[in-house]
Amino acid sequence: MTVAAARPTRVGSARATRRRVSARIGLYAALTVGAVFAGFPVLWMLSSSFKSNANIFAYPPKLFDGSFSFAPYLAVLSNPTEIGYFVNSYIVALSVTVVTLLVAVLTGYVFSRYEFPLKRILNVVIIGVQAVPPITLLIPFFGIMVGLGLYNTYQGLIITYVVFTLPYAVIMMTAYFNSLPRELDEAAKVDGASSRSILWRILVPVSVPGMVSVGLYTFMISWNEYLFALTLTQTDDRRTVPVGIQLLMGQNNYLWNEVMAMSILGSIPVLVLFLIFQRYFIGGLAAGAVKS
Repeated sequence: MTVAAARPTRVGSARATRRRVSARIGLYAALTVGAVFAGFPVLWMLSSSFKSNANIFAYPPKLFDGSFSFAPYLAVLSNPTEIGYFVNSYIVALSVTVVTLLVAVLTGYVFSRYEFPLKRILNVVIIGVQAVPPITLLIPFFGIMVGLGLYNTYQGLIITYVVFTLPYAVIMMTAYFNSLPRELDEAAKVDGASSRSILWRILVPVSVPGMVSVGLYTFMISWNEYLFALTLTQTDDRRTVPVGIQLLMGQNNYLWNEVMAMSILGSIPVLVLFLIFQRYFIGGLAAGAVKS
């Protein structure tokens, strides 16, 4: 009786093991396909950035054809105009990140720790703004910037990007502050700390992961945005990297190798920042999602 009962148990265990192995193999296969699907365009872009234009259009196309040249990168890095695009992108993206973080921290703290009239309505408005497609605001923003004399200026781009990044940043920082125990505030108040001291000396230091998440998101949006940068700037001394990449594609001549080289160079800052702050970024997203 004992032996007979043990056999079905062993058979069931073996089947469960096979199912787990099959599921794991299927998961790894799906992840591999997804990684190849996502990574191949980047690999092709990287290989094309080291080719001549003629080799890029060779048939049949080859990922690696034996040719290797830094000429496209040297062409980009030796061009003062294209270097200026990178400088403009850094000025705009860093400024937007600082302003957005400062306002989001202050606003998130108020929404998290205080009750005041119209708080719920303001929350709904902030969330609702996220649902508005940015392209529908292109013409109004153009008219506003021209009317304010901010067309083709850093200030115009910075204000525009802050408007788009701030709602998400406020939502994230509010959620992160909500995840912090209020006992921290109460203990500080017992010691005589003011609201300003509680925010900057206690809550902000422990909110670094959330702030890093918001900062990276804001920097990426500002660095990669193209449509408003194209519309709200007119001269090369104010244009950013995405617009500069597009300008390499002329009416009669497409410098695809330089386009790819500039695209690689343009992706490096975001990649480096993500690699440096990856631990904080993931932690900030997870903590911000715990409680809203």
